[in-house]
Amino acid sequence: MKLSARDAISYFAKPDPGKAGVLLYGPDAMRIALRRQEVIEGLIGKEGEEEMRLTRMSGAELRKDKTLLMDALKSQGFFPGPRVAFVEDATDQIADLAKDALFDWRDGDAQIVVTAGQLKATSKLRKLFEGHPSAYAIAIYADPPSRAEIEATLSKAGITDISRDAMTDIEALARTIDPGDFRQTLEKLALYKLGDTTPVSSEDVQNCAPATTEAEVDDVLNAVAEGRANELGPLMIKLAGQGSDPVALSIFAMRHFRSLHAAASHPNGAGAGIAAARPPIFGPRRDRMTKQASGWGMYKLETALSILTDTDLTLRSSSKAPTMAVMERALIRLAMLAQRR
Repeated sequence: MKLSARDAISYFAKPDPGKAGVLLYGPDAMRIALRRQEVIEGLIGKEGEEEMRLTRMSGAELRKDKTLLMDALKSQGFFPGPRVAFVEDATDQIADLAKDALFDWRDGDAQIVVTAGQLKATSKLRKLFEGHPSAYAIAIYADPPSRAEIEATLSKAGITDISRDAMTDIEALARTIDPGDFRQTLEKLALYKLGDTTPVSSEDVQNCAPATTEAEVDDVLNAVAEGRANELGPLMIKLAGQGSDPVALSIFAMRHFRSLHAAASHPNGAGAGIAAARPPIFGPRRDRMTKQASGWGMYKLETALSILTDTDLTLRSSSKAPTMAVMERALIRLAMLAQRR
C-alpha cells in the first residue's frame, strides 16, 4: 500500500504493528535514516536494539545469504517483545526475497523495515510493497518539512506552547538546515525551556539555532549598517586574527546590503521585504534588519551597493593595496553614510 505524505506522518508517529513491513525510499539518505530510526523505535521501543530484538542486514549481505531475512523473520530472541528485521541499501535484486518474506509473514513474526535509494515507478521492490495488502511503501523526498511534520516533531520534542513569531522562525529554520540538525535544535530547545512556563519566543529559537560560521561577520555588518563606526576597528582586528578573507567579507557585505535594498524597495514596506527574503531571515535578526532597511532607505542603499561593488573590484584586481585595509576603509565609509539623515 502506498502512503500519501499526510498518511505517512500518522504512520511515523505510531507505526502499525499489525502490518508485515514498510519500505522507505528516496534520494535523501539522511531523511530516510531519520524516518527509519523513528519507525523502528516506534515498533520495538528505545530498548529494542539493546535487547537484541533488532536484526540488521544490508541488501548486499542478503544477496549473498538468501536465508538471512527469513531467519530474522521467524527466529525468537532471548527477550520477549516485538522484533524488527531491517534491510538497508536495498535494491530490486532482493525483491524476490522480500516477496517471499512478506507473503510468509504471520502475526508474531518480526516486522520488515526496508530502506532504499531513489526507486523508479517500475521498480520491482517498490511495486511489491505498494501492491501488498499488509505492507506500506513511503517515498521520502528532500523537500522542506510541511507544517504538519514540523508540528509532529515539536510535539515529540515536548514543545507545545509556541508564540506565532517563534513558529514562523522554526518553519524558516526547517527550510535552511538539514533534518538531523533541525531535530537536534528542537531537542535543544526543549531542554532550554525545561521548567520555563512562558511560550517559546523568537529569541529562544535564535539562542538554540545552530551557530553559523558568519556569526563574527554579522557583528561587523550590523555595526556598519547601524552606523557604529567607532566599533569597527576592534571587530576588524578580531576578524583579521581569525584569518578571515577580505573577499569573503566583501561577498557577505554585498549580500547583506542587497537584502536591505530589496526590503527597503518592497512595495509593502521593509517588514514585508524582509519576510519575503530567501533564504528566510528569522528571530531577532529579522527585526534588526527591518529596522536597518527602514533607516537606510532605498536610495542610500543604492549608494552603499555602489561602494561595495567598487571595493570588490579593487580586491580582485592587481592592486597592491593591503586588502583587509581596503575592506575596512569601505566599511567605515558605509558606517559614516548610515549616520547621515
